[in-house]
Parts: sequence; structure tokens; C-alpha cells
Amino acid sequence: MGKPTGFMEYLRELPSDREPLERLKDWDEFHLHLPEEKLRTQGARCMDCGIPFCHTGKLVSGMACGCPVNNLIPEFNDLVYRGLWKQAYDRLSRTNNFPEFTGRVCPAPCEGSCTLGASEPAVTIKNIEVSIIERAWDEGWVTPTLPQVRTGKKVAVVGSGPAGLSAAEQLNKAGHQVTVFERAPLPGGLLMYGIPNMKLDKQNVVLRRIRLMEQEQITFVCNTSIGGADYPVEKLKSEFDAVVMATGATLPRDLNIEGRSLQGIRFAMDFLTANTKAVLEKGSEFISAQGKDVIIIGGGDTGTDCVATSLRHGCNSVTQLEIMPRSPDTRADDNSWPEWPKTHKVDYGQEEAAAKFGADPRVFLTTATKFEGDAEGKVKAVHTVQVKWEKNAQGQFVPTPVPGTEVVRPASLVLLAMGFLGPEQELPAALGLERDGRSNIKADYGRYATNIPGVFAAGDCRRGQSLVVWAFNEGRGAARECDRFLMGETELP
Repeated sequence: MGKPTGFMEYLRELPSDREPLERLKDWDEFHLHLPEEKLRTQGARCMDCGIPFCHTGKLVSGMACGCPVNNLIPEFNDLVYRGLWKQAYDRLSRTNNFPEFTGRVCPAPCEGSCTLGASEPAVTIKNIEVSIIERAWDEGWVTPTLPQVRTGKKVAVVGSGPAGLSAAEQLNKAGHQVTVFERAPLPGGLLMYGIPNMKLDKQNVVLRRIRLMEQEQITFVCNTSIGGADYPVEKLKSEFDAVVMATGATLPRDLNIEGRSLQGIRFAMDFLTANTKAVLEKGSEFISAQGKDVIIIGGGDTGTDCVATSLRHGCNSVTQLEIMPRSPDTRADDNSWPEWPKTHKVDYGQEEAAAKFGADPRVFLTTATKFEGDAEGKVKAVHTVQVKWEKNAQGQFVPTPVPGTEVVRPASLVLLAMGFLGPEQELPAALGLERDGRSNIKADYGRYATNIPGVFAAGDCRRGQSLVVWAFNEGRGAARECDRFLMGETELP
């Protein structure tokens, strides 16, 4: 490394964010940027550790460890330290099609397995990554890349989320003519509609990349549902030589307790999607939290995004129910490096709620037992109870209500953010695709081939709800195997 002792000389430093109360006034991105000199100093903290764990993605204890797209992290850290930004971009773009997305919304499992992180705060890999790609855009280094030869093969990618975009990009590089189908008005899937604008700017970041892909001769067909009247399955089969399914896992987990049919109880993704459409299209209808007591059931990124969105609407109050216990402030004894650190984190939404209302909105070890309505059939309260996790007769840990801890919480808008059960089933059924025991499209990891020759599956529709960066990993892998199917061999990584 250019600075072998950098990890001993410099402290971890991230750019400050915009002040919480100030950023609540708009939908603009809230992250600021470090000056170049400080970024180079952060790059210098990368150790000459010999066997880096950061750049090799795998699952350890069921969680991501290292970078699933195998970014050449020590190399680009060193190049940033030495001020060689163009070379750093070249290294980054070899493995990552869209670092402007991962650098903003990936939870950074690379940092969780950083060797320095075994004893000190990890290298700021994620921030260095996004700084490299934004420097590349500013300098004009990101340009359309067209294949030298077209193969004459046509591939349909169904779904324009993370897996679909990475599959399309790679297949286009291989020389195939790629058409991406999207049922929403704009491409991007989760990146466009599921992640709020303040985390991932749609016009300046997502559509910037989509426009570049269009210049590379990738075709996007929006407002089109495959399998229905818009585009029958038979037409898909007849017009394309291969198909990559990348529809995501969009079937939300419900909470079937008393009062579920009351008005004002909505799925989190419906809330977030409608809001993003309203940000992009002024006057578009959305589910407003203005003046309401909002209760969000579920933690994770989706729950946090609901907190932040409700605050920007001007909600009266916001509470986030989390059935799991509060994580420890430092790694537990059974959560050693390089596993993903299961430690307590305050995300942007909780930080904003604390600034607005004086406290973290999360209530841990708590679940809803009943929704209470008013005379008009609208939700007015959520009955909750604390739980403790105990083993059942099968040895599984399950939540058990704690008597005497019942609370009735006022609520005029309830958002269900409890994750997803799998892909919607109509299209896989129409194509005759086999499903696994969790209703996902059945296709082996690494091969991605379904039971129908020429049809491949990637991302959440194959693996279930997961990280954006795993979807990028699978989209690239499915493109490789699709190219092999079409050509008999492949040079795609």
C-alpha cells in the first residue's frame, strides 16, 4: 500500500450529513461529501492486510460477508490515496456496473468484514466507492460502451430493478440486443420507486444511468406487464431467444389480526412508491401522513424509509414497532469478525425523528395484537404487547407475549413494513416455471437456469428478499449463463 502505516495514523472519518431538521424540508439527498484530501487520507487507512476479506462476497451465519460483486477494494483504496482517480474508476467499473447505487444504498458488508474492523473502526469503503464514481461522472469518464459486434440474439429482461439492470448491462456488452420490460412508468424498479429520493436521487442519479444505458442501445419498455393483455407470454417466447426473469420479491407479508380491514392500514411499499411518484410528478396522488399519528410495524430499511417519509409529510407523531430486541452497542461474543456486525445503529430516519420529536421512534420487543377503529371504519389505535423470545417444543425461538405489558397507541395511519414473502406468482405460473418451497422461482445459484430452457432467474425472485448488492451479483451471473446458453461459451465474468 502507498501508506503502510496509515491505519495507525488516521481516524475513520465520514462526511457530515445535512442537519436533520433542515433536510426534513425537502426530498433532496442528505449526504454531503468529503474534500479530496480527506478522501485520500481515508484511502490510506486501508491496510496491507495480506488476505483481505472485504472483496470476496459470501454468506457467513446466514448474512453477507464481504462484497457480493467482488469489488477490488484494496486496489481502489490505494489508488485514491495516491490521487489516481481515473485508475480507481477503472478498477471499480470492472466489477460493479452501478457503483453510484451501491455507494448510496448498500449496507456495506465489505466494511463489516474489513480486516482493520477486527480491532478498529473499518475503512470507509462505501464512501470512497461513491466518491470515485461521482468523480468519474464529473470528469466525463463514464461514457456509453457499445459492443464491437452484435450477435443477432435478442434477450428479454423482465423487471428493471437491480438484478434486471445489471443483467441487461452485461448482456448488452456481450453483443446481444436487450429489451427490458417494466410495468411501472419509469425504469429502475426498487431503485426508482422503493427507495426514497433523499437516499437515492431519481433524476440526477438513477435516470442519469438509465439514459446512458439507452445510449448503449438497451431498450426499455415501460408501462408494460408481461403475461397480461399488454404483452402475452406467447409473444415473449416467440420474439426473444432468451429471457431473464428479474421481477423481484414484491409480495408483502401481511399482519392478519383483528381490525386488519380498517381504512388507513397500508403496506409500506405502496406508501413509498406512491410518494416517489408524487415527488417525480407533481400533483400525483399519494398516501399522506400529514397531521397523522403514524405507526410503522417492522424495522429494517423499509421501516426507516417510512419514518423519514412520514416526517417530511408533517406527521403528528411516528412510532416504529420492532419485534426483535435492541442490538448491543458492540459485537456480542457470538458475533465475531468477519461476520456482519449485529450492533445497534441509528439510521437517518431515526435520527430525524429524534431531532423532531426528541426520541428514537423505535419500540423494541413489541408487537401489534389488534387494530381498533372508529365509527367510520378508520383505524384509530393499535393495541400492542411486549414479547420475549423463548424456545418452543421444536427448539425454535418464538415471540411470547408478556402479560401486563399491553398498551393502546393512537394511530391514524399504520404502515406494514414486515418484509416480503416472494415474487408475485401469476407470471411464473404462466411461463410454467417451477417454484421452490418459499414460492421463489427455482434456479440454482451460479447457474440461474430455470426448468424452461432459455429462461433464467436472478435477484429476489430467485433468492427471496435480500440486499441490492446481491441482486447486482445475481444479475451479472444470470447474464453470464444466458450468454453461455446463446453462444455455447462466454467471456462474461
